[in-house]
Amino acid sequence: MIPRVAGSAEGQVIPRWHMAGWSEELGEQLLARRLADQPVVMFRAANGNVAALRDRCPHRFAPLSRGTREGDTIRCGYHGLSFDSTGQCVHNPFAAQIPKGAFVRTYPVREQDGIVWIWLSDPALMDSAVLPDFGFLTTTAANQQVRGYTRLSANYEYGTDNLMDLSHIEFVHRGSFAGQGVIFAGTHKVRQERETLHSDWWMPNVAPPGHTMGLYPPNAITDHWLDMRWNAPASMYLQIGATLAGRPRDEGIIVHQIHALCPETSDTSHYFWASTAAVPLTDPPVAAAVKALFDKAFDEEDKPTIEAAYRNIEGGEFWEQKPVFLGVDAGGLRARRVLEQIRKSSRGLVEAALPEEFHSR
Repeated sequence: MIPRVAGSAEGQVIPRWHMAGWSEELGEQLLARRLADQPVVMFRAANGNVAALRDRCPHRFAPLSRGTREGDTIRCGYHGLSFDSTGQCVHNPFAAQIPKGAFVRTYPVREQDGIVWIWLSDPALMDSAVLPDFGFLTTTAANQQVRGYTRLSANYEYGTDNLMDLSHIEFVHRGSFAGQGVIFAGTHKVRQERETLHSDWWMPNVAPPGHTMGLYPPNAITDHWLDMRWNAPASMYLQIGATLAGRPRDEGIIVHQIHALCPETSDTSHYFWASTAAVPLTDPPVAAAVKALFDKAFDEEDKPTIEAAYRNIEGGEFWEQKPVFLGVDAGGLRARRVLEQIRKSSRGLVEAALPEEFHSR
């Protein structure tokens, strides 16, 4: 069942940039992807730019992605109308005249940090929105990164709940990242800078965490942190770090991650993720093992947990369920409140910040 909190994903789309895919996904082949209940077809034009069109021919509404690409045009596979990257019909195989109304919607697209971003709402609101910074994706060597994609059968805000409350690690990720119990020794705080949220954990004087990959002696004592940054609607940057106890952070071993969700429909989501590694993954078996670890964590642990929780509200609105507040979950709750403010604002702007900082522990 579709929860009332979301309604139509297209009708409730947040006026911010949504991640539509990785840059390497876009080439000569047509890529069809449903984004916020809108069928979209994308391809990379000859000039290198990504074109994004509504994946629906205006004649009898066949998906253009079922047609063929001819240069920088798409020919519909049903009756042969051809459309260029601006959405204009440029060829009618039955007559020289182009039918009136023969055009399709196009979407603004930007590329940054190897990510394709798409604007799905009113273009008049676009100037006020900035792209989140994930520069580490382009400054880190390809052999020191792993990337993946997961489709969630859950509303994207439930994915945000999971990521903004990393206390779940010790319980959900027992087969991958959990086991050290360091989260219980830490302190947590949430702070807000206009629309940007930070949900950070600080865990001093603990054993070296798993991401250090044996680079510290087993008996070393480290200061460990998990710093999560959130930007609407659901783009998150996670810095995972550890340094020898008492030493500056910039001396530590740090990995960087992106977690970006885009609604597919009101109750399904695209989940794109990437992580750097502490060392280059030049040994193929090691690289495969690291990728398998992330796949297990996200596909076998996070995914079924989020989906089961989402099913369990049985179509109800989130706040009407009266969720219990634990303190450590303040990041996800704050993100929901910011999205509510954006939805209510005619210009899609957060009018006033919530309390600047919240300490849960």
